Amino acid sequence: QVQLVESGGGLVQPGGSLRLSCAASGSIFSIVRMGWYRQAPGKQRELVAAITTGGSTNYASTVKGRFTISRDNAKNTMYLYLQMNNLKPEDTAVYYCNAETPFISWGQGTQVTVSS
Repeated sequence: QVQLVESGGGLVQPGGSLRLSCAASGSIFSIVRMGWYRQAPGKQRELVAAITTGGSTNYASTVKGRFTISRDNAKNTMYLYLQMNNLKPEDTAVYYCNAETPFISWGQGTQVTVSS
């Protein structure tokens, strides 16, 4: 079992930046992949970016070149980050952290709002 807690969301103007964080605890040594997903009102949840334990990354075409996913390990916690630059109004959504062990775990989500 993996527990995930996201932080770092908020309100930002178009063109601004935010950094999301996700702290994973529990059976973190079983994690094979972690990712960030987002869900806008009235839309399906979609993959934003993912990273494997080997360090391979993939990004949605809509965020490639603007967002960067990264990972860091501490003694009993794994941290997942999403650096978001040049944010656009269409990036507005609830962002969720995800871990695969390969069972799927989700965080509670953090709201990102891009608006002037």
